[in-house]
Amino acid sequence: MAASSGSTRGGTGDTGPDPELLPGLVRQQVRVSQARARETRARKAAAAATAEVDPVARVLVDAPLAHLDRDFDYSVPASMAEAARPGVRVKVRFAGHEADGYVLERTTTTAHGGALTPLRRVVGAEPVLSPVVAGLAAEVAERYAGTRADVLRLAVPPRHAAAEKQPTAPAPDPARWDAEAAAAAWADHDTGEAFLRHLHEGGAPRAAWHPAPGTDWPRSLAHAAAATLAGGRGSLLCVPDGRDVARVSAALDDVLGPGHHVALTAEAGPAARYRDFLAVSRGVRRVVVGTRAAALAPVHDLGLVAVWDDGDDLLAEPRAPYPHAREVLLLRAAREGTAALVGGFGATAEAAYLLRTGWARPLRATRATVRDRVRVEVAGATDLARERDPHGRGARVPAAAHAVLRAGLEHGPVLVQTPRRGYAAALACDRCRTPCRCPRCTGPLALGGPLEPPVCRWCATPAPAWTCPECGGHGLRAPVVGDVRTAEELGRAFPRARVRTSAGDRVLARVDASPQVVVATPGAEPVADGGYTAVLLLDAWLLLDRVDLRAEEEALRRWSNAVGLTRPGARAVVVADPAHPAVQALVRWDQPGHAEREVDQRREAHLPPSSRLASLTAEPGALDDALTLLAPPASAEVLGPAPVADGRERVVVRVPRGEGTALSRALGELQRVRSARKLDPVRVQVDPPTL
Repeated sequence: MAASSGSTRGGTGDTGPDPELLPGLVRQQVRVSQARARETRARKAAAAATAEVDPVARVLVDAPLAHLDRDFDYSVPASMAEAARPGVRVKVRFAGHEADGYVLERTTTTAHGGALTPLRRVVGAEPVLSPVVAGLAAEVAERYAGTRADVLRLAVPPRHAAAEKQPTAPAPDPARWDAEAAAAAWADHDTGEAFLRHLHEGGAPRAAWHPAPGTDWPRSLAHAAAATLAGGRGSLLCVPDGRDVARVSAALDDVLGPGHHVALTAEAGPAARYRDFLAVSRGVRRVVVGTRAAALAPVHDLGLVAVWDDGDDLLAEPRAPYPHAREVLLLRAAREGTAALVGGFGATAEAAYLLRTGWARPLRATRATVRDRVRVEVAGATDLARERDPHGRGARVPAAAHAVLRAGLEHGPVLVQTPRRGYAAALACDRCRTPCRCPRCTGPLALGGPLEPPVCRWCATPAPAWTCPECGGHGLRAPVVGDVRTAEELGRAFPRARVRTSAGDRVLARVDASPQVVVATPGAEPVADGGYTAVLLLDAWLLLDRVDLRAEEEALRRWSNAVGLTRPGARAVVVADPAHPAVQALVRWDQPGHAEREVDQRREAHLPPSSRLASLTAEPGALDDALTLLAPPASAEVLGPAPVADGRERVVVRVPRGEGTALSRALGELQRVRSARKLDPVRVQVDPPTL
């Protein structure tokens, strides 16, 4: 094609390339080829010249396959001798491709018999993986039958080159430490002063913390961190969500002074998140507050790990290997010899188990403080209440609850907690109580608003002319009412009060102290300035009737968090069966006692925390292969398989708690064998939060 496209010269009919242009093109191509050859020779020569000191780099390659979760040795070129420090990111040649990795250590020898492949390049000179975090990642991966690469994706945020080039501003010196203010913040607890003293003196106390309603727990955590920092050590505080991070961050600014801590959250954005991570990694900031991923933050001289509301499912990582922030922090406390604080208005069975085994000590508010803070009562629980309101037991909002709200509105805001979002989440015939089903797909019908027709929750088909198949009726009733309908009803009951909702994507962070009714779903309750004067807990049966291992514990935790937002002297009313153990625990504010009862029941049923569970979920064929390859401890029990969604099945493997490490190792070996053989994937979860 090149010959035929050339121009003719002198009428000779020559169709070849122009002879005047050809020599220039050839010379240019020769220069380019020679330059490339020189670069290749220089690169190979540099690669051949290895570092004189510690020429071997042990690298953890970011490989997603379980059978590749091990260290690989690479030679360190002389040109990278200074930059390839332990903890830095590197690019390496792995399985024919360029892969990311971390330098774990530099050594002089290698067990590899052949020639080592050199490092390709160092990605930034910042050591982002500390030896402490690398060791912790290995332990977490083993505990949850995962890989270190998956754990490190949670521990080390993606690199941001611009943020990495900027130096970290030094912290203002010194941080505040007011021993009297700290003692006042913890004065309502039996052993609060002793706990602070141990932190300040460099001790490692471990406690399960249960405060009284209305306790300013962010400030209490801030004073604990200040006591630890005054003793020369750092603190790591984990909370469920960004709103909690904001509250604790504001308390730390007030107690320590601005600029002495960082907040690690995914909402901060890549640049800000990496900048804050570097401030911790460089040791400039030693107090960290964050969500679940912050449990792996590289805090220098760590002295205290704390988790608030450890029963919240937001603290459980939804990505493999599914670690729980509480367990990561407890592993870290054991590895680094730090103090540990597991707290919340509710109490989990895991926290109670720590007390039972002696690993932790109780840190609780005094009974006198609890009695002075709030009075919790059950609507219609006494004979006098039933005489005054004979129909109160069947009402969703009894007259006694209306009276408590009305009295509370005279002094400030009141909180109403309802478990469901929306308007009417379920419908039934108003004559025969038959549930309303979609005529097209038999899905449940629901109302989105007072003027909207019933709509199927499965296929979204409207059913404006629904007719009851049992009695032929057309009337509808709503056995399950959401927050919007509740707010509408309360607006009619209290026409002079402002009514606000907080749920779904419209969550309020804070409300002022003016009289108002706040209707919120569990977990979306805003903080009120000065606290709520009254709290009403509706539809308790919805939370208690869930088919879940933690149904009672979760219901009590959500009620307790709502009551915990009150001010001293407030009243709380729960519309529920007064004889239910969870309701009685709320009335007595004895959540730790209920957790002890949960531990006893789970021990009899061989369930966590007294046992260790692992769930394996996959398609039937893959699950059979996994069970064939699994070599669990001799004491293991295999329960199932049981069908789950999408045609998959699930098997539960159960062992005594003492055999938990052996089970995790067996599951890890199973994952490596399946990965090496390229078998179908199996989802493995150790101690899943729910079954």
